[in-house]
Amino acid sequence: MSGRSRTAVVLTALAALGAVLVPSAHAVPRTPKAPDTAVLDGARLQRTRAELDHGDPRLRRAVRDLTARADAWLGQGPWTVVDKPKPAPGGDVHDYLSQAPYWWPTTAPTADNPWGCPYVQRDGQRNPEVDTGTDRQDVEKVFDSVYDLSLAWYYTGGRQYAQKAGQVLRTWFLDPATRMNPNLDHAQFIPCKYDGRAIGVIDFSQSYTSVVDALAILATGAPGWSARDRAGMRDWNTDFRDWLEHSAFGTEEGAAANNHGTFYDMQLAALAYATGDRALARRTVLDARARRIDPQVAADGGQPQELARTRSWHYSTFDLVAYTRLAAIGRHVGVDLWAYRGPDGQSLFKAVDYLLPAATGAAAWPHPELEFHRYAASDVVHAAADAGDEAARRAVGRLEAPPGGDLWALRPAAEQLDSIAG
Repeated sequence: MSGRSRTAVVLTALAALGAVLVPSAHAVPRTPKAPDTAVLDGARLQRTRAELDHGDPRLRRAVRDLTARADAWLGQGPWTVVDKPKPAPGGDVHDYLSQAPYWWPTTAPTADNPWGCPYVQRDGQRNPEVDTGTDRQDVEKVFDSVYDLSLAWYYTGGRQYAQKAGQVLRTWFLDPATRMNPNLDHAQFIPCKYDGRAIGVIDFSQSYTSVVDALAILATGAPGWSARDRAGMRDWNTDFRDWLEHSAFGTEEGAAANNHGTFYDMQLAALAYATGDRALARRTVLDARARRIDPQVAADGGQPQELARTRSWHYSTFDLVAYTRLAAIGRHVGVDLWAYRGPDGQSLFKAVDYLLPAATGAAAWPHPELEFHRYAASDVVHAAADAGDEAARRAVGRLEAPPGGDLWALRPAAEQLDSIAG
């Protein structure tokens, strides 16, 4: 073989090797950028990805659970607000609509009274009507799928996950024909009574912060998620933040004294952080100390407003999901909400510790609960343990894993793990 031929062979081999070693413009780099997430710790996600690349067996098991969830979303959706059977009371198909879950008809529907009005409240008993004919179930699928898919893309580099997340987001929020208007004017309406209620803000505040973080994850270089998409979602989130802060419903929800107020603060702080208003995010977390923790958490750690419910375990863990996520946002804006102590010694650590006997199975939950699920507390216990609560750290090994596996190592931010629809 001539010298020129040998050179050609070597160059060809090097080019082939480079094609293997150098990622394409759309591939996830070996150590991906840390996302600027509002609730999740982006630097921690980046470290976890690096540990995964080095073969951590615990993380690999968690990734299998995560990708199983993400794979299940690939054949579903996308969803849109415009395909519900009837538009919201205002008549605009782009307006979000949901129905109050605990309100029930008192009579059988007739031609003259198709809803069976008047409606009466049954606390903790979910009317199955709320899951048909409105947008509530679909928007929950949007929230859950986008979060699972974006995380699966970040940890595996699978293009299909990022592309599906982008399709879901564009359909629900961006495409002119199918997008949702950035308001909740008709959330949790009660037939024949209210066209919408401030309490309906929780339809988004419960889980929308997961979408905010998913957007930050996708912004690290997800294939198919363009600068135009990023700008469109930033505009949508800015408009929604302004509605949440200044509308009559948003103001009323922000004044709520129970978990609704906590979730409102969490959502507003996350949106403020994500849209560049760090001052509003910091102020919201700071105000939550005297405005939320002082009146909502007792000296012994119980949450009186939540303990009075028929689903006291569910709502005690539910409120702490909001608190622990709000504390995570505080970390990004220089506020340590975990360190706060109220005038009677109230603290988030005490509120989590109050749950530990039941969360670990050491004792029965001593308050009313229609459907107890021990695993509902697992994420908030993880959050307290990570924040330095020694009792929570000791309890972690005795927690019950939620259905679908414990994903805390991959997405260390509390989720509501049980369902009020159960």
